[in-house]
Amino acid sequence: MTIASIGALALQASQATQSVQATQSSRATTATDGSGFGSAMAGAVDNLQQLQSTANTQAVAAVTGNLNDIASATIAATRAQVSLELVAAVRNKGVDAFNEIMRMQA
Repeated sequence: MTIASIGALALQASQATQSVQATQSSRATTATDGSGFGSAMAGAVDNLQQLQSTANTQAVAAVTGNLNDIASATIAATRAQVSLELVAAVRNKGVDAFNEIMRMQA
């Protein structure tokens, strides 16, 4: 290895360290205000609504005979169901965590 390549490696390592430190400090700031969790939940609910709408549209098309591939309707319905179960589970865990925090303060 030449001195130039060692210097380039040292510069890359220094830049990577600075990048990791900046990411960690931004995560610490984001984690304390709680807006990240709220926006993630809002995005999940929006996605869930879109999946349910798609499943409903395909179910109507299947019943009326306008759908050539019944598998796509089944897959859409299953995706909507699994997404609903996931969002409900995350909500329940959030409520449980909130209740536990309230019990610790009492």
